[in-house]
Amino acid sequence: MAASAAHLKLAATPEHDAASDLNDLLVRVARGDESAFAAIYDALGASVFGLARRVIRDPARAEEIAQEVFMQAWQSAARFDPARGNAKSWLLTLAHRRAVDAVRHDQAATNRENKYDWSGGPDYDEVEETVTITLEHEQVNRCLDGLTELQREAVNLAYYQGYTYAEVATALNANTATIKTRMRDGIIRLRDCMGVEA
Repeated sequence: MAASAAHLKLAATPEHDAASDLNDLLVRVARGDESAFAAIYDALGASVFGLARRVIRDPARAEEIAQEVFMQAWQSAARFDPARGNAKSWLLTLAHRRAVDAVRHDQAATNRENKYDWSGGPDYDEVEETVTITLEHEQVNRCLDGLTELQREAVNLAYYQGYTYAEVATALNANTATIKTRMRDGIIRLRDCMGVEA
């Protein structure tokens, strides 16, 4: 039994010494010791990355998390208290928190993306289109009012009712040549009124 106790003590000593060494290194990091920081990184870099990788799943994102954890460790090593825990646990806790925060952030971003209407909306500005059409209709009506009664009737039948020259001539009880002349003169006056170049 004494032999087993001695074996347990020997087995526990290197681990205890390693934890103690990491604690000492982190205390030195708090004082700005770059070589201590490099040693902490060498000793725990794989563990921090591995934990982040298990939470995040994306290797590139896990690398970013590991980098952020070590930046945070460099900046806030003074907060580490060896009396409350060991350096490895402290760094892995930072890594776990960062990784979970990253997952939450990514999920929130995905949720926002899914809620956003990516259809792009209408291809044109509906309000502008409606206003433009309304103004154009008003201008056409004003210009139509400037035509003679015969011109207005001929243009109305041809362009709004879809009548041919012959049908307009029949509807207005006039010959086709007269209707063509009325329509030509009416279209010219409309063009001039609306400011359209020939």
